Amino acid sequence: MLDEATFRHESDKALESLKQSLIRAEEQSDEATFETEEKNGVLNVLFEEEGSKFVFTPNTPVRQIWISALSTSFKLEWSETAKAFVLPKTGEDLRALTERLLREQLHDRALTLS
Repeated sequence: MLDEATFRHESDKALESLKQSLIRAEEQSDEATFETEEKNGVLNVLFEEEGSKFVFTPNTPVRQIWISALSTSFKLEWSETAKAFVLPKTGEDLRALTERLLREQLHDRALTLS
């Protein structure tokens, strides 16, 4: 398990990178169907039409990044091998999982996070 300082550094870096990818995806979309915002270290993706949102939260005590999306909770753990936060059940990293969840929410298979 990562120590607290390393977890904070890695989770901050991962969420900032994800935020930048989400902002790029927003800007590339012809129809702005979602908006990304960050408050107090929590990343939110707000969907205009559905009135729903995804919430990305670092959970320091258990050293995980938690995602609340599509009425489900996803708990990503640090993988030393991948050097990334991954969902143990599927092996998806934070960006790949978020891309899949966005595609499901928006019914847009073409959406990509770079």
